[in-house]
Amino acid sequence: MRENSKLDEEIKKLEAELQSNAREFQIKENVPERKLKFTSVERPEDGDHFSNSSCSFQVNSQILYEVQRGQALITFEKEEVAQNVISMGTHVVQMEGTSVKVSAHPVPLSTGVRFQVHVDISKMKINVTGIPDELSEEQTRDKLELSFYKSKNGGGEVESVDYDRKSRSAVITFVVAGVADKILKKKTYPLYMNQKWYNVTVSPFIERRLEKYQVGCVQEDSTSDWIRRHSCR
Repeated sequence: MRENSKLDEEIKKLEAELQSNAREFQIKENVPERKLKFTSVERPEDGDHFSNSSCSFQVNSQILYEVQRGQALITFEKEEVAQNVISMGTHVVQMEGTSVKVSAHPVPLSTGVRFQVHVDISKMKINVTGIPDELSEEQTRDKLELSFYKSKNGGGEVESVDYDRKSRSAVITFVVAGVADKILKKKTYPLYMNQKWYNVTVSPFIERRLEKYQVGCVQEDSTSDWIRRHSCR
């Protein structure tokens, strides 16, 4: 019994440490708006054969260093200068007629993160929301497939319908690329169900994924160093 209670205590302790570490590495930051300038436009002869439009962003967190009392942070233009200053260790600096002995050290920086965000906008799939909950799941799927198959509304041959009754939403996958673009030119799409007409909301199907996530401590020994002051006798 004692061994079991000790194991329970150890498990609770480890769980608490894991939760603490998870909170430490959580990031919540608004991405600032940036104006983009496109210098050229590529128009392939057959652009419909592309199934996705993709883009990616790399995010680097800004690591701050707090200068303590009696310290100075110096940044050099050249890496070798900082390395030479650090390798010499102790220096004597004249300040207001007084010789001051200082020591140079690399800058220890706090934990930083770096990751890539990849975004894929499908040209084969669309999101549909605001679907009325009046029929069974199977009947609703059939109605969605028939409705989005109609070419007069911009639709086309449907490959699959992934319907979620709880959220009243669905993902429609088309056989031919380009059908989704035609439908998305309008924000709504007519849906005939249970002898009534409804306008459901359509939006792009977007997949986001995080890659190359790195967390680590960085020590700048090439461009910056901090100096600790000691008065010479």
